[in-house]
Amino acid sequence: MKWKKLTIETTTQATDMLSYALGEYGVQGIEVQDKIPLSEADKKAMFIDILPELPPDDGVAYVSCYLDEGMDVAALSEYIREQLEEMSAYMDTGAGRITLGETEDKDWINNWKEFFHPFRLEDNIVIQPTWTENADIKKEDIVVYIDPGTAFGTGSHETTRLCISGLKRYVRAGAGVSVLDLGCGSGILSIIAAKLGAGKIYGVDIDELAVAASRENMERNGVKPDQYEISRGDVIGDKDFADNIAKTGSFDIVIANILADVIIPLSSVVKSFLKKDGVFISSGIIQEKEEAVRAALLANGFEILFTDRLGEWVSFTAR
Repeated sequence: MKWKKLTIETTTQATDMLSYALGEYGVQGIEVQDKIPLSEADKKAMFIDILPELPPDDGVAYVSCYLDEGMDVAALSEYIREQLEEMSAYMDTGAGRITLGETEDKDWINNWKEFFHPFRLEDNIVIQPTWTENADIKKEDIVVYIDPGTAFGTGSHETTRLCISGLKRYVRAGAGVSVLDLGCGSGILSIIAAKLGAGKIYGVDIDELAVAASRENMERNGVKPDQYEISRGDVIGDKDFADNIAKTGSFDIVIANILADVIIPLSSVVKSFLKKDGVFISSGIIQEKEEAVRAALLANGFEILFTDRLGEWVSFTAR
């Protein structure tokens, strides 16, 4: 299905009032594009290290809305002109140009799947998306069946690969090591830990959708229900939740493939989850933040055993 897309060129000052007026008219799905720099609170909420650079804010904004077939475009356009004229009496409404285009109704959540095919990690780990053709699998391969849904973790990112290399150093079949996966996402690292031979896995994520995806992926990979537990929570911001995890028992390995700005405060609380000689594997660290994470680990009593790099990403293994 194709939708009509109506776009108004206006000012950042006018976007709120114009969006409200469109809502009053019955328009749904309003989109605003501008060059206003993100606040620190916005950056933290986005959970990303590197943000795209915006050009200087020139005060111009574009307000777009998507119209179904029943909407009278001519009547709506006239309504918008009237609203802009009224608003111009007390604020700058900009050019006020109205343009009409079309956009297809696509399944944006799932469209990326057509580009995600089976691939090999390390020497013997194969990532098999659940919706694709079977990969060329060897007898000795560890096969991970994965559908990340909207959660992070397909295995293709350098940060995930770094974590897998770290796990392979310490997890061996029959050793029965325990693993705490902080920011488990799709559950891919927890699943690989289980298939390498971990005895007990505890996954944590702040996103309920990630928790659901992890549980589903653990099940589809045949990980036994008594071998793992997945919970939603925040070990940094929720002391009671963190204390409850610590009470479940210390872990041989804590792994966190998150971000440098999360790993830095995490390094001060993660010790309560570790056995005496346990290791903390951290990844998701862009190289510009390497020294800041290193300093935080050392300041919190860790000895850095390995520093691994892949592309522009860094992983620390510390004890």
